[in-house]
Amino acid sequence: FLVLMLTIRQTKGTHKTSQIIFVLCFIVTCAVSCLTFATTPSFSSFIHVDGPPVVPTLTTSYAHGTSSTPLLHDTVGGMLQKSTERHPDKEAVVFVQDGVRKTFAQFQQEVDQAAAGLLALGLKKGDRLGMWGPNIYEWILFQFATAKAGIIMVSVNPAYQLQEVEFALRKVGCKAVVCPTQFKTQQYCDMLRKICPEIDSSIPGDIQSTRLPELRTVIVTDSRQPGMFHFDDVMQAAGSQHMQQLQDLQKKIVFDDPINIQFTSGTTGVPKGATLSHHNIVNNAYFVGKRVGYHWKPHTRVCVPVPLYHCFGSVGAGIVMAVHGTTIVFPSAGYDGKANIAAVESERCTFIYGTPTMYVDMVNQPDLKKYDLSSLEGGIMAGSPCPPELVRKVVSVMGVKGITIAYGTTENSPVTFMCSPLDNMERKSETIGYVSDHLEAKIVDPTTEQVLPLGMSGEIMIRGYCVMLEYWNEKEKTDECITKARWYKTGDIGSMDGYSYCKVNGRSKDMIIRGGENIYPAEIEQFLHTHPKVKEAQVVGVKDARMGEEVCACIKLVEGQECTTEEIRDFCKGQVAHFKIPRYVLFVDSFPLTITGKVTFFWLLINLLFFVLVISCKPPLGCI
Repeated sequence: FLVLMLTIRQTKGTHKTSQIIFVLCFIVTCAVSCLTFATTPSFSSFIHVDGPPVVPTLTTSYAHGTSSTPLLHDTVGGMLQKSTERHPDKEAVVFVQDGVRKTFAQFQQEVDQAAAGLLALGLKKGDRLGMWGPNIYEWILFQFATAKAGIIMVSVNPAYQLQEVEFALRKVGCKAVVCPTQFKTQQYCDMLRKICPEIDSSIPGDIQSTRLPELRTVIVTDSRQPGMFHFDDVMQAAGSQHMQQLQDLQKKIVFDDPINIQFTSGTTGVPKGATLSHHNIVNNAYFVGKRVGYHWKPHTRVCVPVPLYHCFGSVGAGIVMAVHGTTIVFPSAGYDGKANIAAVESERCTFIYGTPTMYVDMVNQPDLKKYDLSSLEGGIMAGSPCPPELVRKVVSVMGVKGITIAYGTTENSPVTFMCSPLDNMERKSETIGYVSDHLEAKIVDPTTEQVLPLGMSGEIMIRGYCVMLEYWNEKEKTDECITKARWYKTGDIGSMDGYSYCKVNGRSKDMIIRGGENIYPAEIEQFLHTHPKVKEAQVVGVKDARMGEEVCACIKLVEGQECTTEEIRDFCKGQVAHFKIPRYVLFVDSFPLTITGKVTFFWLLINLLFFVLVISCKPPLGCI
């Protein structure tokens, strides 16, 4: 290009000729550069993700999400402080049901007070505090107070029963537990007394338990109980020396310190404690918010029906609030579809979160049209596979045009793939989006771990800032899922295109093998959701003497509808491969769900046993 320009000057070409040659040279140079960019191996593995990818630069199922925005290098406490300084009088959190509203300045003050109070009670940097309860103000307050004090918060499932909570608290050695007295049928204080009968005769802060030897302190949020502190005691415990201790501690807390332990669901074994750092969750919250536009939308108000104990709530809402200065609105302590819709209207929420099950519930609210949802600009659907037909309904029925799909795992802080609000409906409804900023993703053969060609299905693996530190005190389990090169094995089966958009076909462990054919339940579930009478569908494999396994569809119908096995099977014929058509169909009234809106694995096991019994009796085909 430079040589040609010099030639023009040397030959003293006319002004018009020079302009023509200049334009031609520019076009040729750009074309050659683009061709070189697309074909040079060193450039064929990354995809620029500041916006939705427009050039299919990938040549194999490996993508590196490059970004013009660097990673953040701050702690959770530091990010909250910066947001408070930017807009102290803006609402930070709203708990509609409990009537709690806090501005950033108010929230920051109470976080510091609670953090210093924990230090006054004898907790120190590195200790573990278990947070056990529903979506209440104290949950998010202690999330930030523990981060400020260098204490590792352990997110305990509020639905845990005696054996489960004892296992979790003992597993990570919790020194303190925060909980309400009770919530619905959950008697938290009574359960703790059954595990630790010594509590009633103990001095608060000096529990000596045989079954939980490291537990010293229980803090109750809403009542006074023998041997336990009340929430007010914590807020009043700190003196000036503890506030100074808290300030001095900020110089010792670094962003690679562990901050949160999230228990995995444990559906395939005992729960494991995924240990996340400040760096993990601060950056994940930042880049999730950046993708949906929080960084340039100063008046974002997010309706948050998802549970705080889960990454979707604690990172996607809590940490996002601190990083982007958004307002987060909690409709109710426990999930309530009607309360969600009412909160969107009364609080003029601009964004809404939810699992697919939560969105199914919301779009099917009988009086949905009575509510004004015009303030909604977008939303995030995540937590389990998102049926394409449901995504379309959220847009058409609720008017959430900016709905986006996110994918991730607790071990990845959590989001690794996500759509853009600007993506077309096909990409929003049929993929999990493109790779996130600063992350690497690849699709590999599960056996050889060799990277597969574009479009081929294999295991999704992730590497980057988001990968957890470890499973708490479980090196063997950690090494099973994180390779020596720091690749995290998700266990999910998916495929990638040239833009890095990914489709998830299901879990490798959920795969049904029928007569040698690999079948992924999620694919069939998504198709069944397109049937006008089907509200929800779950697909499982059942043992079969001849085929090894057969496909069974468990279906919940739209209210007032009736359907038959033959109708479902006929609907599938000619639309999906013959071996994917369900041999058995079970119509159910409901699916027992975990608190995160996922079908319980125990329920599926019971049904598998049922179907094995049915098959062994050899009933007529489809007679269920």
